[in-house]
Amino acid sequence: MSSTNDLQTETLPSVSARHVDPHSYPDGVAFLDGQYLPMSQAKISVLDWGFLHSDATYDTVHVWNGRFFRLDLHLDRFFAGLEKLRMTIPFDREGVSEILHNCVALSGHRAAYVEMLCTRGASPTFSRDPSQAVNRFMAFAVPFGSVANAEQLRRGLRVAISDKVRIPPASIDPAIKNYHWLDLVRGLYDAYDRGAETALILDFNGNVAEGPGFNVFCVKAGKLSTPAIGVLPGITRRTVFDLCAEQGLAATAADVSVAALREADEVFITSTAGGIMPVTEIDGARIADGKVGPVTSRLMALYWEKHDDPAWSSPVIYP
Repeated sequence: MSSTNDLQTETLPSVSARHVDPHSYPDGVAFLDGQYLPMSQAKISVLDWGFLHSDATYDTVHVWNGRFFRLDLHLDRFFAGLEKLRMTIPFDREGVSEILHNCVALSGHRAAYVEMLCTRGASPTFSRDPSQAVNRFMAFAVPFGSVANAEQLRRGLRVAISDKVRIPPASIDPAIKNYHWLDLVRGLYDAYDRGAETALILDFNGNVAEGPGFNVFCVKAGKLSTPAIGVLPGITRRTVFDLCAEQGLAATAADVSVAALREADEVFITSTAGGIMPVTEIDGARIADGKVGPVTSRLMALYWEKHDDPAWSSPVIYP
């Protein structure tokens, strides 16, 4: 069995993947400063702008049954965010993909939540000029965790709509995945105060926007709609559109009012951390008959079936 020091000193991804016993690191593995580390040893400076100012971008992808799901799309979004924020990292797409694969392989997990991120970093002279900061890339793989647990997936989530307003896209481009979550966290506490399990917050026009880490869809008369403005264009959200195209279901991105959501036949949320997850109660009132609807159930099944499709997923090579 390899020791923690063995893992710390490995700097070449292919060498690390061969030499580390994956069962030694059940809490996951991180890549930081050219080394693979146990998650407990992955740390950043308190002077990092990612910590001080939320000046960072990231993306998350999941592994299911030992296969990455739609990794290419997550890499596309991550590198687009880097470019928009004028950040640079010392790895190209293939390099980042290799690091992510190795984090999962080293952890040994066949169901994993995997993150790639870049912070603005810290300035060697503590300058307040962001262009003087040294950008910092890191990645990690930890055991998979879902927004909804098994019981919630069976009976549907209880959601409350908060009056908190999502940061407008003119201020923060929602296509850049970021850690600006105070509006979402405040919405969560509103939901908890009302006995709900999670929250949706509003866009700047008073329509439904999104929740903490997820998009939302509603189904009415067999047609699907999801908010179009001020939301992260989620990969699972896109996957729903792709599945609908295959199945001949109509799906559009448009304004979704609070009233439309409450009057829907079905509601579900989408996230890399959980996939497609049903909602059966909003603000204490049942959606339709209060049961998971047929369109939601159909899409949930199709979504997980796609995880074994080589056109949608790629295998992790475990040591």
